[in-house]
Amino acid sequence: MAPAVPRMHVFEIADFPWFPGFLRGYVQAGLTAAWTTHVPFLQPSSPAQVVARLLATHLPDLHSYTFIDFCAGGGGPTPSIEQHLNQSLLPAAAAAQDQNHYPQQHKQKQQEQPRQKPVQFVLTDLHPHTDLWAQAAARSANLAYEREPVDAARVPRALLARHARGGKKVFRLFNLAFHHFDDGLARRILKDTLDGGGDGFGIFELQDRSIAGFVACCLFGLGVFVMAPYYALLWGSPLALLFTYVVPILPFVLVFDGWMSCLRTRTPDEVVALLRTCGAEGGEAEIQKWEVKSGREAFMWPVGSVHWIICVKR
Repeated sequence: MAPAVPRMHVFEIADFPWFPGFLRGYVQAGLTAAWTTHVPFLQPSSPAQVVARLLATHLPDLHSYTFIDFCAGGGGPTPSIEQHLNQSLLPAAAAAQDQNHYPQQHKQKQQEQPRQKPVQFVLTDLHPHTDLWAQAAARSANLAYEREPVDAARVPRALLARHARGGKKVFRLFNLAFHHFDDGLARRILKDTLDGGGDGFGIFELQDRSIAGFVACCLFGLGVFVMAPYYALLWGSPLALLFTYVVPILPFVLVFDGWMSCLRTRTPDEVVALLRTCGAEGGEAEIQKWEVKSGREAFMWPVGSVHWIICVKR
């Protein structure tokens, strides 16, 4: 069903250049925590695990892709998505279900299947955070990053060719990012993808223009008050406690910007409309070469959901 609230391209506080950089870092870290935290008994899985599962489910030729995050920010959920996805592809993990349900066929199947190399991920952004990315890349041989700024609407073809060696295809990731683009920029990004800048893209959001989306943002704000001591200790920064409890800037910005993100988030139909009007070379004939899938998958009852769009060449 179409949302009752029309899309509004409103502002978010953390996007303004006057917002202190160290506070923006806390906001980004809080959003990353929202993607990667798995609370037992409350969540069957983290949002990052959901995205990894969606990619594995809807890309049957998963190993033919290199995944490039074009709005990585401080790293976001991509390092966690990479970890969960590649762990799920390990022979022991991938075959566990078969072994439990088909013990007689398991050994033969394991011998017949060739060992696949891990899937590779790359972090990029118009404003690179190379120090944070280097830390993430140091923890995984399957995660790389680009030091130079990368504009998602004008991706250098040399960059794509470098990460598409060996016949690989490029899949573009937009994690909690696509709602930031106005219609003009969103069309240019889609046009750049369709005109040879990629073989697929995925848009993953934690909010939408529904009552549940706004409630989820409020619950996230409450979660900040509960989890702040843990993350302040993890980050080694007592200032996070100051700006959570004494001067509650962080919970206010996270909730307010979350509401604004809800208003900015597009439905799958709205993304398809942009796709059809992006001015791609070949027009409608080119659009018909692409298949769009979408949906929502809950990660926390009753309001936490990943809203996803996956589009690939047929």
